Amino acid sequence: MQRPYLLLTLSSLFWAGNIVLGRFVSSSFPPMALSFLRWGLACLITLPFAWSGLRADWPVIVRNVPLLAFLSLTGLAGYNALAYLGLQSTQALNALLIQSSGPLFVALWSLLLLGVRITWSQAAGIVISLAGVLTILSRGDPFALASIHLNTGDLFFTLALIIFGLYSVLSIKRPKINPLAFFCFLSGFGALLLIPAVAIEIASGKTPALTIDNGLALAYVAVFPSTLAYLFFNRGVELIGANRAAPFFHLMPVFGSILAIIFLGERPQPFHGVGYALVLAGVFIAARRRAIAKRTEAPASTN
Repeated sequence: MQRPYLLLTLSSLFWAGNIVLGRFVSSSFPPMALSFLRWGLACLITLPFAWSGLRADWPVIVRNVPLLAFLSLTGLAGYNALAYLGLQSTQALNALLIQSSGPLFVALWSLLLLGVRITWSQAAGIVISLAGVLTILSRGDPFALASIHLNTGDLFFTLALIIFGLYSVLSIKRPKINPLAFFCFLSGFGALLLIPAVAIEIASGKTPALTIDNGLALAYVAVFPSTLAYLFFNRGVELIGANRAAPFFHLMPVFGSILAIIFLGERPQPFHGVGYALVLAGVFIAARRRAIAKRTEAPASTN
């Protein structure tokens, strides 16, 4: 598919739902078990479609196991385990606020690892969209941000974003393999990496509650923020590069507030419109390709 902006927008929508839902089930679904089942199911869902690609690309996969294992550790197993762990002790509002720092970590890793500097338009877009995020999260009152208290969960969520920024940048270095095979291998390997953490969790007496809500939550996270969102995000980064894709993270607080309006009964307010407009303007400015971006930005793909 050649529509990166649509793909990245849908990824942000699905991931926003993951934050809201992760917080909703945090008291009844232990984080390591949720992460393990999420990636195990995602692997099983894509395996029938990825099987031929896995067989054809297996020699390439074997030669690149260290890179693929690191991508699985940072972008899938590590990121989601830390994010769900953070949601055990922080509010969805805090998580959405911290999520807005995602583009900054991507820009930092791009500079450190690839020597890629963001353009002035990308920097302006990040600042404008960040202003929109803060408008939404503060409900139009900038002084309200001072009442948000950070805790251990916030630190875990911040660490999760740092390592996901690393995944975002390094994913453009992925080997030349079928996209479905790439994702299927990473999700299966990610589930394997989480087995020791799940065993420790079970030994401590923490197991998922067998409820309809937890079953529906697991089905959602396995299909939408796992399988579809990662396939869409990987393709979007492949098409336009990590720095231009990063500002789409700012759509997550926008979608998060919309989901709260739809499912939690919150009323739309004028600050929602102002915040949405700023975020969309910032994403548009940052994602535009200009002549200078072509000279300074990382290649969109190694494929």
